[in-house]
Amino acid sequence: MTIQYVDVLYTAVATAENGRDGRVATDDGKLDVIVNPPIELGGTGAGTNPEQLFAAGYSACFQSALGVVARRAKTDVSGSRVTAKVGLGKTESGGFGLTVALDVSIPNLERDAAAALVEQAHEVCPYSNATRGNVEVTLSVV
Repeated sequence: MTIQYVDVLYTAVATAENGRDGRVATDDGKLDVIVNPPIELGGTGAGTNPEQLFAAGYSACFQSALGVVARRAKTDVSGSRVTAKVGLGKTESGGFGLTVALDVSIPNLERDAAAALVEQAHEVCPYSNATRGNVEVTLSVV
């Protein structure tokens, strides 16, 4: 596997305390949340969890990538929405892994045109590039 070279323009910094049952905060104080395992995994579900944070980041990033490719194609994607569903489960090797389903709605485009833009966004989105070859990502136009 080839490691992609990146000319870093910004670095986000976050620190976790007590892992999945604690707190995570960014160095600038803009994010400071309690994390707890969800009820489905035996936790209290009182706080957020890493999968929710990943889903939030991926959906926002993919939405931005969609805007980039739409501008290049001179296409209007106003009113579009991206919903990321991040699943956590056991792998065949006994560890844990993630799955991602991205549901994209672009109400003012025909399905084929929307699907083409979604595929292009998947090529430029940093989250898509980071997960490619490591995480199963399913794209759906809804």
